[in-house]
Amino acid sequence: MLNKDVTHPNMRRRIANPRIILLDCPLEYKKGESQTYIEISKESQWKDFQDEEEKQVREMCERIMEFKPDLIFTEKGISDYAQSILLQGNITAIRRVRKSDNNRIARAIGATIVNRTEDLRESDIGTKCGLFHIEKMGDEYFTFLTKCTTPKACTILLRGPSKDVLNEIDRNLADAMSVARNVVFNPFLAPGGGATEMAISVRLQQRAKTVQGIESWPFKAVADAMEVIPRTLVQNAGGNAIRVLTELRAKHASGEHSWGINGDTGKVEDMKKYGLYESASVKIQTLKTAVE
Repeated sequence: MLNKDVTHPNMRRRIANPRIILLDCPLEYKKGESQTYIEISKESQWKDFQDEEEKQVREMCERIMEFKPDLIFTEKGISDYAQSILLQGNITAIRRVRKSDNNRIARAIGATIVNRTEDLRESDIGTKCGLFHIEKMGDEYFTFLTKCTTPKACTILLRGPSKDVLNEIDRNLADAMSVARNVVFNPFLAPGGGATEMAISVRLQQRAKTVQGIESWPFKAVADAMEVIPRTLVQNAGGNAIRVLTELRAKHASGEHSWGINGDTGKVEDMKKYGLYESASVKIQTLKTAVE
């Protein structure tokens, strides 16, 4: 999905199974890199310069039309003359697409971004889009490329009553996608609800009893710090922190390491039955950062 509309009002806004070309070059007269001055003594010379500009644009458009595309996306501009030529060829054009959007389109429709029209090949054309259509939402037009056969990219559309709500939804969605990504790359889960922290705390307390002198202090300090998470969960749920933590500590001391805090009731519960798990990679990184 793009926040774009067609360059010419008479171009098609709905195309089924379109042939799509992605460009990273302008479809307009190429200006010189250095500043030049031209002296014209006759009116015909001015017309010759204009004809030469139109010739360059026409050659680029004709090169594109050889492949019979239905839709063109370009990251640069499209001149009015190029628009008229493309319109005559029944080709829809969208200009000034962002680089990131163009890359996503290429992954979704199986096309290749071309830097020069002379380099176009049949294999560069995207044919995996099932439907192209433009819809108006509010006061703006949005371009949709849907029903793609094997897409490698997609757009998630978020709508809300205010920017603050949208920003919050965006952050939550980014967190959820990051968790899903971590599970894919490191498919290990740890019990949630403070169960993991309490299990570590109990083991560290047991370890501290086997160490003599002040060397046991770091074990006890980290063990006490680990209990902050389940204690906070109990307090947020309105439970009795001392009583619930004592019960939870007893559960872990007896080897039931999957027990944690139910955030709704503020009581201890088996996280396996409750179904609350967290990504192990996030837990490991959190502990590493805290210790460092």
